[in-house]
Amino acid sequence: MLKVTNMNVYYGNIYAVKDINFEVSQGEVVTLIGANGAGKSTILKTISGLLRSKTGSISFAGEEIGNTVSHGIVKKGLAHVPEGRRVFAQMSVQENLELGSYTQPIATMSERMEQVYTKFPRLKERRKQHAGTLSGGEQQMLAMGRALMSRPKLLMLDEPSMGLAPLLVEQIFEIIGELHRAGVTILLVEQNAHMALTVANRGYVLETGRIVLADDAKTLLANDAVRKAYLGG
Repeated sequence: MLKVTNMNVYYGNIYAVKDINFEVSQGEVVTLIGANGAGKSTILKTISGLLRSKTGSISFAGEEIGNTVSHGIVKKGLAHVPEGRRVFAQMSVQENLELGSYTQPIATMSERMEQVYTKFPRLKERRKQHAGTLSGGEQQMLAMGRALMSRPKLLMLDEPSMGLAPLLVEQIFEIIGELHRAGVTILLVEQNAHMALTVANRGYVLETGRIVLADDAKTLLANDAVRKAYLGG
């Protein structure tokens, strides 16, 4: 479904992402793990059109999207939940969800919103509340729900557990598992490597902008080097 070939991204003179190659097949959960500054978020931003790669290609559902504008990428079925949630703080929960639906027919909005509220009942309770007054976990649910309103074929999640209490982290990963079982393809960037590899099919390990290891998730969980570097083992 997604194929990234020879991605190289710079921030000014800083060489942030170096010769990245990876794939995500339909129905998979694939995770990118690595320390802060390894390039994980930069990769997602480049896929979603917020940054540009100097070389290579990004193919989504068999179509080159490397030069496509961000809203055009959303229309093609690729949604990005950014690091830090980025909800519209002064708008209500319901208004945030409505904005996530802008690529879809108005006639189906109510149905999709009820699906989101079923998955995230807390959002329904707070649907008239300003998004900026929600807790961190609730804002993460809202950011995910807003992305789901676009009916994505592939959902990219950037650090969904960041800043959340352990109980909320478990809830977010339960929801990721439910989405996977419902057929949503997921590309997950996550610093909590153990949780990410537990829910993923495959993983890629990044160090200083390069992929240094790629394998199925169970193998990476058992890898001594990965355990010592990222799993506290």
